[in-house]
Amino acid sequence: MPPSETHIVEVPVPTGPYGAKGVGEPASIPTAPAILNAISAALNLRVTQIPATPENLLRLIREKEREEKTPPG
Repeated sequence: MPPSETHIVEVPVPTGPYGAKGVGEPASIPTAPAILNAISAALNLRVTQIPATPENLLRLIREKEREEKTPPG
């Protein structure tokens, strides 16, 4: 993921506690699925466990290679 820069703009809201409101959370919800889908498209395998570390990805690649070499039956 490329570096991101955050800018906080504080505007008090009378309905929130101490004028606070939450707006940062919705943007973080689709991040992990988007990254996992990109990995899936690049490697042609489904990543079903996180974190998607290099070690875990290498393990998935090797498992897929073993499955492809094993004859059916």
